[in-house]
Amino acid sequence: MVPLKIRKFGNSLGVVLPKEVIQRLRTRDGEQVFLIEAGDGDYRLTPYDPTFEKKMKKAEEIMGRYRNTLHALAK
Repeated sequence: MVPLKIRKFGNSLGVVLPKEVIQRLRTRDGEQVFLIEAGDGDYRLTPYDPTFEKKMKKAEEIMGRYRNTLHALAK
């Protein structure tokens, strides 16, 4: 557990993530992170966009369905 303090930044509130957390998230200055609400009311901070993951699953489904067509087009 890493305790964080909420601070005022201009008209907003925010937290500063320690260097170790940034390294574990494998992210850096200027990149986005996503705060996801877990089913039990907790929150999870992740560098992965959950909507992108859904789109990729749909794309993989479509590619699987049209595998032969895509293979022919790639020639």
